[in-house]
Amino acid sequence: MARYTRLRQLQALDPERDYQDIFRISAEYEFPWDLQRSLELALFRTFAVPSIGELLDHTGEFAGQGQKRYDDTVALLYEMTQDGGLDAERGRAALRRMNRIHGRYSISNDDFLYVLATFVVVPVRWIAEYGWRPYSRHEVRAATNTFRHIGRLMGLKEIPETYEEFADFLDRYEEKNYTYSDANHRVAEATIAIFEGWFPRFLRPLARRGVLAMTDAPLRQALGLPRAPRVLEIAAHRALKLRALAVRLMPPRPSSRPKKPYTRSYPGGYTLEDIGPAWVNDLGRRTA
Repeated sequence: MARYTRLRQLQALDPERDYQDIFRISAEYEFPWDLQRSLELALFRTFAVPSIGELLDHTGEFAGQGQKRYDDTVALLYEMTQDGGLDAERGRAALRRMNRIHGRYSISNDDFLYVLATFVVVPVRWIAEYGWRPYSRHEVRAATNTFRHIGRLMGLKEIPETYEEFADFLDRYEEKNYTYSDANHRVAEATIAIFEGWFPRFLRPLARRGVLAMTDAPLRQALGLPRAPRVLEIAAHRALKLRALAVRLMPPRPSSRPKKPYTRSYPGGYTLEDIGPAWVNDLGRRTA
């Protein structure tokens, strides 16, 4: 398979009908590393909205079980977008479980839409900057339709219809709502501690600065975080650009090796009942 063969295959699909297949193929074969990093950044951006940061701080999950909270998010998103996606029973079951978790809390429609918008917009912007190639128009539309589908099944209202509408909503929401709070800061620091934990102790200060190098000024101010040294920002940017060039020159990922999520909390694998707080299982039994 040539480097751009899979792109040509994706462009032969219909992003209005085959959007789940396009998104899955792109995520598992074309941009698995980039999508994971950009979704981590998307999640991180949501902490800068006080209504979101304060809720996450109140639950205590990032402070007490940060790695599990991160892994649960990765697992749920994977289950909803893997082969069959939301047309498969397992994908629908994952979405029902996510809705049960969210249903315990008072979350505004706009906050839900903002989180959804980060999952659409941040990966497109990341891949435009650091991907081995930019997303094609088919992939952008497929990602938009995939998360629109998730949003509809979450019962959200006034979901943007196009990528451009999602991007405009995200930019306006951040401009209006990014405000510092102590809760934002605590959740951000707890999340950085998760990322640091993936590295040997002597590399953790560098890992922290690496996270900071990927943040912009409004985000840092709302989270109460310092700016990384300018030289590190430049180094991180150039390293990601070099990585993109190297990946472009590599052969494509074989069809026999789709990227699967790596969940440190579940080294032996997981079931849907493992995902989320323990109380979700009791709630599910009461509502079954």
